[in-house]
Amino acid sequence: MMEQQRITTSTIKQKKDKQMPITMLTAYDYTMAKIIDGAGIDMLLVGDSLGNVVLGYESTLPVTMDEMIHHVKAVSRGAKRAMIVADMPFMSYQVSAAEALRNAGRFLKETAAQAVKIEGGQEMVAAIKSLVQAGIPVMGHLGLTPQSVHQLGGYKVQGKSEQAAKKLLEDAKALETGGVFALVLECVPSPLARIITESAGIPTIGIGAGPYCDGQVLVINDLLGINPGNTPKFVKQYANLHEHIAAAVTAYKKDVNERVFPGPEHSFTLDDIVLRKL
Repeated sequence: MMEQQRITTSTIKQKKDKQMPITMLTAYDYTMAKIIDGAGIDMLLVGDSLGNVVLGYESTLPVTMDEMIHHVKAVSRGAKRAMIVADMPFMSYQVSAAEALRNAGRFLKETAAQAVKIEGGQEMVAAIKSLVQAGIPVMGHLGLTPQSVHQLGGYKVQGKSEQAAKKLLEDAKALETGGVFALVLECVPSPLARIITESAGIPTIGIGAGPYCDGQVLVINDLLGINPGNTPKFVKQYANLHEHIAAAVTAYKKDVNERVFPGPEHSFTLDDIVLRKL
């Protein structure tokens, strides 16, 4: 069987040009990456959201480059077709364009990621240009940018006022001019996301940005219902694995306590002659 070709930035651009929806999900480990890749998802984002959903941090801010690289390596071993995008963690690119280039270079040198993602608007263009000039594809991220949660005053919809909406439009144009190959729009009103999508020559990937974006992305743990708690409005939960996992673990505990598991079918035998000699 011929091996499927890896999806690239060109593939993603062609999908926009042909008005074909783009699919993207987060992944943080080998097993999940292999499953998602096998399902035919176009892009896997190793998001710094791993801080919240995998590492137990209260926000994405504590996530380090070494932690990100560790998880991107794992995802890269599991995904052979999907394009892998590595999230640049907080303070790995904001200090200077040179620092951004050094850290983005680590992702491409030390992992099998094909691109990086950077949050922010016009203020990030210099860093983005330095990466693109070095041959590193960059995905932009506007709207609710979790690394700026304290500055934004919490997790809430962005671009609702005329001034804020115009700023998002200007930022989107600046990022496209700066060379990003795609743009994540998070928690942006649907009509505004539609204007950005229709005016941009690059694909937009929405999360809480309505149906008019060129593609969609969700956190895999939200989609599968793994982490209990408040589910954001923009999430469609396709399964409730938290309940199934909890039930399975409870059943295992019961079987062990009642000495039902392991049974003969889970055990290995010893030859009677060997046993008598022992």
